[in-house]
Amino acid sequence: MPAKAVIVGSGIAGIASSIRLASKGYQVEVFEANSYPGGKLSEIQLQAYRFDAGPSLFTLPEQVEELFLLAGKDPKEYFEYQKLDVACHYFWEDGKKVKAWSDLDRFAEEVETRLGESGAHVRQALRRSAYIYDHLAPLFMHSSLHKLGTWTGPQALKSYLRMGKLGIFSTMNKANEELFSSPKMVQLFNRYATYNGSDPYQTPATLNIIPHLEFNIGAFFPKKGMHDITLSLFKLAQSMGVKFHFNSPVEEILVENGKSTGIRVNQQKIPADLVVNNMDMVNAYKTILKKQKQPKKLLEQPKSSSALIFYWGIKKVFPQLDLHNILFSEDYKREFEHIFKLGSIYEDPTVYINITSVYKPDDAPPGCMNWFTMINVPNNQGQDWDQLIADARKSIIQKINRILKTDLEPLIEVEEILEPRTIELKTSSANGALYGNSSNNRFAAFLRHANYSSEIKNLYFCGGSVHPGGGIPLSLLSAKIMSEMIPTADSKQ
Repeated sequence: MPAKAVIVGSGIAGIASSIRLASKGYQVEVFEANSYPGGKLSEIQLQAYRFDAGPSLFTLPEQVEELFLLAGKDPKEYFEYQKLDVACHYFWEDGKKVKAWSDLDRFAEEVETRLGESGAHVRQALRRSAYIYDHLAPLFMHSSLHKLGTWTGPQALKSYLRMGKLGIFSTMNKANEELFSSPKMVQLFNRYATYNGSDPYQTPATLNIIPHLEFNIGAFFPKKGMHDITLSLFKLAQSMGVKFHFNSPVEEILVENGKSTGIRVNQQKIPADLVVNNMDMVNAYKTILKKQKQPKKLLEQPKSSSALIFYWGIKKVFPQLDLHNILFSEDYKREFEHIFKLGSIYEDPTVYINITSVYKPDDAPPGCMNWFTMINVPNNQGQDWDQLIADARKSIIQKINRILKTDLEPLIEVEEILEPRTIELKTSSANGALYGNSSNNRFAAFLRHANYSSEIKNLYFCGGSVHPGGGIPLSLLSAKIMSEMIPTADSKQ
């Protein structure tokens, strides 16, 4: 019998881990508490409207394609996507609008024409982003920060000499204010802090690495919707012999003599040669690892922001809207103070509207749109969410009405809400935080759990709550980093 690996959770990192371990010859079984795979990367069907439930931005598609290549398959036969001409539409209360074109020359011209910002500054910002990516991605995205070899290799030595240029000692907002003359451009580039649930006024300027992914490499859209990332990889894993067990919450990761020996599910022991935890790290230690030594310093780190999402079926087509749309707050700093310092929701929140029916018309009936309408909110600390949600809904609709010159309420045909309490319930994300620990200090990258246990042999970790972080690309990379630590099944026996 081949060596056996069990995976706790079928989030996108758990599915990717199952593929990588199956390719190494392991017999792999995945145990999932929900009735479906994908975790946050799932879908919702409301009457004739379909919504991608969670992550809506797709970058670094090669991380998905690599999994098909690993299995000896042509990715194009199983998973199709297209590059976006416009990464996002931006709207402000004073009527200013900007399309973030994927063509850099066109984007620079757009910014000059509409905001009076020098196109040279845009090019400089994206060169800066590429520079940070080139020097830090090999260390922080593709390697384990918890292995000595990462810090003694030539890539690390090269980066040590450039720490000042990499933004370690500044904040994202300060770096953007020093570069741009237009407050609106500062706001636009500050927005990238929200991609990992952080505050641009606190997070280090190294997070200016993110625009490189969206502009220099590109933003993409899976032709069947974001949920197709989950479905295509789920089917790939099954074709490789991976067994999935749904409605099967893991009760405990079993440990004997400092070594993981399997899991307990439905009061039954499932033996395994190694265990991979894809469950949120904090909740895993509180529940299925509660008998083990607790990494208190990591567990006590501040958590990222959460989200309040309204899934709205809209009985109208708004031609001025695209796949990704942002309606900015008038006072961005005050909005983040509410999220991270006051634990509340600002009365004028920035509104993100994702509309997949623009690219995938069958996601909504003819003449209609499916609006994934989201604002960033604090994680759950016991606030009066019912009141916060009711107030926020009014603020969001009023803002949309002002900027789009419409009367939205009568156009809402169906509605479902996802908020911090239900995010935690559905995905086991501690406090409903979307990205695990926040990145609001320069040491945050080092305060994520490693992709392996230093206390328990043969116990590994993947997913958005551990290194290298949250979001689809980093979750997929967590599975890669983890799997590279594991020998082939033959050598494991």
